[in-house]
Amino acid sequence: MAEPQRIVIVGTGLAGASAAGALRDRGYGGKITMFGTEHHRPYELPALSKDLLLGKAAEPAWVHEPSFYSDNEIDVQLGVSVLELRPGDHTIVDSDGAVRTYDRLLLATGSRPRVLPGAQGHVLRTLDDSLALKSALREGRHVVIVGAGWIGCEVASAARTHGCRVTVVDPLAEPLVRVLGAEMGAMFRGLHTEHGVEFKLGTGVASFSPAGVRLDDGTELHPDVTVLAVGASPRLELAEAAGLELAEGGVAVDALLRTSAPDVFAAGDIAAQDHPRYGHRVRVEHWANAKDQGTHVAGPLIGLDEPYLKSPYFFTDQYDLGMEYRGLAGPDDELVVRGDVASREFIAFWLRDGRLRAAMNVNVWDHGTALKALVDAQATVTPEQLRDADLGALV
Repeated sequence: MAEPQRIVIVGTGLAGASAAGALRDRGYGGKITMFGTEHHRPYELPALSKDLLLGKAAEPAWVHEPSFYSDNEIDVQLGVSVLELRPGDHTIVDSDGAVRTYDRLLLATGSRPRVLPGAQGHVLRTLDDSLALKSALREGRHVVIVGAGWIGCEVASAARTHGCRVTVVDPLAEPLVRVLGAEMGAMFRGLHTEHGVEFKLGTGVASFSPAGVRLDDGTELHPDVTVLAVGASPRLELAEAAGLELAEGGVAVDALLRTSAPDVFAAGDIAAQDHPRYGHRVRVEHWANAKDQGTHVAGPLIGLDEPYLKSPYFFTDQYDLGMEYRGLAGPDDELVVRGDVASREFIAFWLRDGRLRAAMNVNVWDHGTALKALVDAQATVTPEQLRDADLGALV
């Protein structure tokens, strides 16, 4: 493919901004235009539920310094959305009514918080969301969090740190059970229980009202603050209206992150990639995936044949627990633990048919390189080796 003269990036989140920066790093000299609905310059999301919410930081980690975009002749259209994508004639229509042409286009539209019918309360997805929630987390307030996934657990940790009384509601039996399985979910439940969080598990929300939250089991809660943390939905409207192929809840892309439309690529939350490492489509809604895919897709955008191969990665910080997770496992995979779960200093491994699918290090920080190599290789190992052997020697 010839190098394009005009690249349009739809989305000013981490994936889009990383792609723009990587294009210039690779020496691309053509025109780059970015469109984003927010009025803040591109920033990273992790601090929104961690340091910013805890009051340890006054602002998020910005993807680039303010002058980066003008210095690198990147046209960033903040507060301007793309209303229509027309792959047939390589044009878009923006919310100002302008029709713009492109040679290649990157969809990096990200996700929006899911909401429940009739729900009232805070969500956490943007910088403004985080600032609003932080101002509400005042000592002595009762905070009800609907959802015990990663965001729900991190908000619970921040709320308890601010001296709030916290109740977490989820219809599943344990926090994070869909991702980590019952045993690791119970470990996180124990962590929060020790810090004073009350759980209402195995029951969902029956209704919301100005007076409070009524649960399926008849419990009436009357919080000062309600937080909705029931997941996110990828922003697919533009892709769907343009006739792009959809799959696995996202936009279908190949190993190079190309969509079904000529010269249109997708990265980040919306990209359901035909992943060479796993042999099936993978869609990941985490910080590292947005950053890494955004950086990587710069190559294919300028015509390089470079498949995206990285394994998923994410991390969390809750109270005094720090964790990193690498790979892609299911809750029914075989769990192997190295170390002491009770002390929360251990490594958890997930095996499927004798091959390593994922690893999670909890308050253990000296095996990161070996864990990454083992997960990337989907190493054939035994539970005994994972528990006792030198992990570096298994690579």
